[in-house]
Amino acid sequence: MSETRSDGELLRAVAADGDRRAFEELYRRYAPWLTARMRGRCADAGIVDDVVQETFLAVWRGTARYRADAEGADAAGWLWRIASRRLVDALRGAGARGRLRQALARLRHRDEVSAEERVLAGVEHGDLAGALVRLSPELRAVLQATVVDGLTTREAAVLLGIPPGTVKTRAMRARRQLREALA
Repeated sequence: MSETRSDGELLRAVAADGDRRAFEELYRRYAPWLTARMRGRCADAGIVDDVVQETFLAVWRGTARYRADAEGADAAGWLWRIASRRLVDALRGAGARGRLRQALARLRHRDEVSAEERVLAGVEHGDLAGALVRLSPELRAVLQATVVDGLTTREAAVLLGIPPGTVKTRAMRARRQLREALA
């Protein structure tokens, strides 16, 4: 009878010893869940499969470091964060160059208020959570992709499997509905 190891034990065994069996168990435990969750974010099954493989490759190679104390011992959340970052990179198609361009753009526009700061300011002045819940799932998905994930219209269109014009229209409708709800 084999003992079932915790996620943390598996991750530590992979990181410390390169334990292939621990890695395989971790993969069997989380790859199907991660794939299903990523497919809810991206219509392209090929991109999703690549992202899931890159996520586990980062775990195996040790380029992604799991720290139970810093990560709250939540392996699923930790894997999701790695995969979601890799998905955004894949959709942007630029990887590290895209992140560098974004960082430089942020430095050039420091005085501008970020979308996150505008949302946080809105929390003080209205029921943002309630207003978001009342949006249709299609409008919430567009806001998630464009505001929270920071994707461009074209990237959001790829992620959601809809035309860019539809992304723009839904984003405009969502912003209008939120303004009305928070007024």
